[in-house]
Amino acid sequence: MKKFHKISLALSAGLISQSALAVPDSPKAWEKCAGIAKAGKNDCGALNGSHDCAGQAQSDNLDYEWVYVPEGSCEKIVGGRVAKIKPAKTHNSPVNKIES
Repeated sequence: MKKFHKISLALSAGLISQSALAVPDSPKAWEKCAGIAKAGKNDCGALNGSHDCAGQAQSDNLDYEWVYVPEGSCEKIVGGRVAKIKPAKTHNSPVNKIES
């Protein structure tokens, strides 16, 4: 039984370390990338003020419809234009802090 337990622990540790390596870093900031949103797939309101909600883009790739992408990504996408940069949320909220 002890041998089985050691093998299980070794396999678990290996899987955990591999899964940790496979997760990319979280973005430090997000960009509003205009001109690449598909119809019905935009994030929040249109830049021209035609609507205030997500999912209301009427056509693909409209200049005033946007989606959030990691900072530095928008300029790499054909038709993408950076409209605004927003810092990413941190995980330092009071709910997540452990008091000592």
